[in-house]
This record gives sequence, C-alpha cells and structure tokens, in this order.
Amino acid sequence: MYKLLSKLVILSVFLWSVACASKKSVGIETPNEVVPPKLIFLNYKISKNANGNKNIEFINKIIADGKLKTNNSNIKHAAIGDLKCLQLDKDFTEITSMTIQNPLSKHIEFLNDSLIFENKKLDLKSAPLSFRMPLHHKTKFIAINEITDSLQNSSTLIITKLD
Repeated sequence: MYKLLSKLVILSVFLWSVACASKKSVGIETPNEVVPPKLIFLNYKISKNANGNKNIEFINKIIADGKLKTNNSNIKHAAIGDLKCLQLDKDFTEITSMTIQNPLSKHIEFLNDSLIFENKKLDLKSAPLSFRMPLHHKTKFIAINEITDSLQNSSTLIITKLD
C-alpha cells in the first residue's frame, strides 16, 4: 500500500507540474535587432567669397549614443540662403533632413544711445557652423545644400562621408 501511495503522489506531482507548465512554443526565435538611438554632432566653417558664393569646410564629427529631447533647430519655412542638411543612404537617397537658418546672416538686438532697443542684421564673411541631429542607422553621407529660391530648390555645398 505504501508503494501505491508513493506512486500516486509522484504521479500527481508530475501531472500538476505538466498542467502548470508554460504553453510557450519551444522554437528558436531571432530577436529583432534594436538599434540604440545615436546623435551626430557636426562642425564646419562656412564662408562667402566676393561673388557671394558660399563655401563650406568640414572640421569634424562626433557620433554618440543618445537622442534629442526636442527638435527646436528645425525651422518651419526656409528662406533663400538657409541651409538644408540631408542624411543620405549608400545610394544617395534622402532619409531625413533638417533646415538651418543662414549662419552668415545674424540678427542682433542692442541698446542705442537713447536706451531704446534696436535690431540690426549683420552679413558675415565667415562663421562657424555647428549643429546636432538624430543619426539614422542607414545614413552613410551628410549633404548640406543652400536653398536658392522660393520654391525650395537647392544647390549642394558639401557632402560628408560617414565612416
């Protein structure tokens, strides 16, 4: 009788463990690769020659993990002379873009001799151009274009290859 009782206890524990087992399939799953968000910090020097043509010189880039809290640097409507920064894939297809106000045109506010605030527009010959943006994982090139007309047509000033 003791043997029968011990077999029943073992059988009931086995049935209970099988009944409570997970119904999850035991197949091999390939997890989706989650690409951590990255930021790119780009530094250039932009200058304008006597004819008014702009030239951009690449200084450096820094790629870091992270994401932007807000995207305040993207202006809604670009004016002639503003810059458009494009992220391009390996086939030079646009992935994403952002607009940057013309770095050679600065508006300053100051107090005049009568202690009244005035605005003045300064046209610079050269200026640093530094900005950051979320980096798409398929981006291979960064292009900076100058907006040339009111239809938002642009001409390419520089293309930077990301290694």
